[in-house]
Amino acid sequence: MIFDKLKKFDIVFDSPEVDSAPVFSSGDVVSGRVVLDLSAESRLDSLKLHAEGFAKVHWTESRSAGSSTAYTQNYSDEVEYLNRREVLLQADNGEVTVLPAGRHEFPFSFQLPEETLVTSFEGKHGSIRYWVKVKLHRPWATVRKIKKEFTVIEPIDINTPTLLAPQAGAKDKMARAWYRNFGEVSITAKIDRKGYTPGEVIPVFAEFDNSTSRSVVPKAYITQTQTFIARGTMKQKRAVVGTLCGDIVGARSRETWHGRAIKIPPMGPSILQCRIIKVEYMLKICVDVPGTSKLCLELPLVIGTIPLHPFGSRTSSVSSQYSVNLEWLRMAIPEQPESPPDYSSVVTEEEAEQRNNAVAPQPAEDLSGILERPLMAFLQEFRFRPPPMYSEVDPNPQPLNMRRRCMTC
Repeated sequence: MIFDKLKKFDIVFDSPEVDSAPVFSSGDVVSGRVVLDLSAESRLDSLKLHAEGFAKVHWTESRSAGSSTAYTQNYSDEVEYLNRREVLLQADNGEVTVLPAGRHEFPFSFQLPEETLVTSFEGKHGSIRYWVKVKLHRPWATVRKIKKEFTVIEPIDINTPTLLAPQAGAKDKMARAWYRNFGEVSITAKIDRKGYTPGEVIPVFAEFDNSTSRSVVPKAYITQTQTFIARGTMKQKRAVVGTLCGDIVGARSRETWHGRAIKIPPMGPSILQCRIIKVEYMLKICVDVPGTSKLCLELPLVIGTIPLHPFGSRTSSVSSQYSVNLEWLRMAIPEQPESPPDYSSVVTEEEAEQRNNAVAPQPAEDLSGILERPLMAFLQEFRFRPPPMYSEVDPNPQPLNMRRRCMTC
């Protein structure tokens, strides 16, 4: 039996790093070999390879059709990104091929589509996966199969005009109680640019004007939103991945942040080009307003893979481009004393109501100019995992009594 004769059946990708999983992007050539190790002479019909790549989403929702009737509604969709077939071994006349005992290697090579692919992803309601599957056919025996995934990362270069543009905004809200106004709270904030990479620090410039009779505490959060779309319906998963707590702003006073730092933890890049899965980031600057809901100002972020060039050079080497901080590629979770707050504690009541009634969004603007294809072979495989535990340590320390009051807010 071939089961007794087949000692090893494996797929080995060509990779510059022996211990690293292979990583590719659009237009790259995926190569490797299928390894057969036989303990005795064996008869084979064929050896066939199939490379595939899909984005898939699926979730269920319970529906009620009356007081005593309930049913489950299924939502699913998929997008194909890769479909390549290759015959590695098959006799022209249809006869069997006899292989002697020992190790046999069958090389393969195929090019990924030139059009933009989508970064590999694993989420609660969907995934984006790429793999190579090989089938071994032999006379009078079941087909033997083996499957191995590889990672695709579509580089996002933040050195583009769109992602280098400053982001700014302003928002205010009136504090009320029992139909009486007690003054206004306003936020004005700005960050240097829209695009950042994991490990970078975002300097936040903000001004908080508190005209009420109560103290308030400003805070900043980095939030991640995963969006899954199927049949015109949208399912979202949100989480806080980074936090910053500011100083207390007393009654009828003003507080200014002169570049308060919030660090971006290890996390995957933004996914903006997939029709059914999106991963987006936001910087939220918030203040709890007495007598009303939270006041939040949102500034959009794009998390890229190619960091800011120190001198604006676009011709630096690949190794220098990625020398800033590669820890995010391993999805390492830094050791920190506390985790970020739940996302529900960050959103305002108006936002929660709007998102509960949300429908599938329209296609996003074309960002093809942002996505580029430098060499990515040294990158390690990663998956989107639950957001890492993270608590930002403010570089501007504050007195102990003020810190305690902030932690209790």
